[in-house]
This record gives sequence, C-alpha cells and structure tokens, in this order.
Amino acid sequence: MAAVTHPTPAQDPHFGEQGGLLTYTDYLRLADLLAAQVPESDPASHDELLFITIHQVYELWFKLLLAELTDARDRLLAGETYLPRVRLERCHVVERVLIGQVDVIDTMTPQDFLAFRTKLAPASGFQSAQFREIEFLSGLKDPDYLRRFRGLPEAERERLERRLAEPSLWDGFLAVLGRAGFDVAEEESRFAAYATIAGDRERFGPLWDLAEALVAHDQAFSLWRARHVLMAERQIGTKPGTGGSAGGAYLRSRVETRFYPELWELRSRL
Repeated sequence: MAAVTHPTPAQDPHFGEQGGLLTYTDYLRLADLLAAQVPESDPASHDELLFITIHQVYELWFKLLLAELTDARDRLLAGETYLPRVRLERCHVVERVLIGQVDVIDTMTPQDFLAFRTKLAPASGFQSAQFREIEFLSGLKDPDYLRRFRGLPEAERERLERRLAEPSLWDGFLAVLGRAGFDVAEEESRFAAYATIAGDRERFGPLWDLAEALVAHDQAFSLWRARHVLMAERQIGTKPGTGGSAGGAYLRSRVETRFYPELWELRSRL
C-alpha cells in the first residue's frame, strides 16, 4: 500500500485565511480586551482613557516578564546557563519598553490628571501584585508588603506568598555557581567566586555573562523607578499618592533598591 502523504501547511488550502477556523479578533480576544478600558469619571475625562490604557499595558508586560523570569529561574535551578541568559535578554528589551512608555504618560498635563485623579483613590500602583511578584522573584523579597497592604485580594495574596516562599533568580544563580564547584555558603566565599569568574572570562564566560544579565535586569528596574518618580513629581508634585503613600517621596526612597547588591559591590572590589 502506498504511503499516505499529508500536505504541508503551505500546500493545504484549508490552512490560514482559506480555512477560516480562527480569526485575529478571536485569537487575541479583542472584544474582551478592548472593553476593559472603563473610565470612572462621568462625563469621562479625556485623558482617563490614556491613563487606564498605559497601566493595563504595563500589567500585560509584567505578565510576560513573570513568565520569562520564572522560566529563567527554573532553568538556573536545573543547572542551565544559556537559556536563562536568553530569557533575561528578552526581559531587558521589555524593560526598556517599560521605561519608554513613561513618555506617553508625560503627554498628560497635571491639570488633565487632576480632572479625574480623585476617582482613583484608594487605587494605586503600589497595589500592583505582579510588580511585587517580579521584585520577589528577582530576589528582593519584602514580607512587610503583605502586612502593609490590607486590601489585597486573597488570590493575589496567595500568589505573593508563594513567590516569597519559592526560590528566586538569585537562588538560581547561586545554584549554578555551586554546580560549577564554587563555595557559595558565605558572603566572602561568594565574593571569592565572583572574583575568580571575573578574572578568567575565557574559562568562566557563561557564568560572567549570566551575572551581567542579572545586573542589566537590576539596572533596568532601577532606571524604571527613577523615571517613574520623575513622572509622578511632574504630575502631582509633593502630593500624597492615591493609595495613601507619601507619593514622590516614597517612590524616590525606592530608586536605590537593588536586586543583587553583591554583584554591584563586586565592582568596588575588582
């Protein structure tokens, strides 16, 4: 009996537009997505659509970052170095987009923001569970956040508690160093490992590149925080945040936060 051959997608007249099995709108669930921008002001303030859209876009990027960073962490824990770096490099590109998107918010004047700002309270970017997940996953674990924010939905609280309990990217990086034969039990032994890796990039190139990818991820979030604080000060000056925080003063206090302080201190020790 002759072998049965099947047409390739390019040959199959039922593939793609000819088949009509799935539309762009259906695949992306655009009806749901585009119905999610609902202004609170009545009549709607012109710039409220901009404000809602930009923050929803941020949350979509945060979702992607969490997927990439989680996969990078898992692969590090399994001893891989190549794909974790690839995942981090994708995150770097997304993070540059996050920083650039602040320019869009800056097209809104303080007067235009004030037209609907009171409708936001007590909502605040401080309440972004996905942003905190990124911080926890990256290694900046802050259990006090759960105590400070009492209105956190239970599902988000459970997600954050899981992130606090599970290994971070930093744990994954140390696991890779341990597999390479380095002692990572104590701070000084870790610095000795970093110095060895930095001093012999021909031998330890993948480990050095991975460390640099973590630093770039850390740097991108520091730049985003700095850009964010300037945006907030441009919009509201020294007013308190809608969530009850100190506004710009709180944001500025976070600018110097680092995910990987040891990798930054290494620069001073080289």
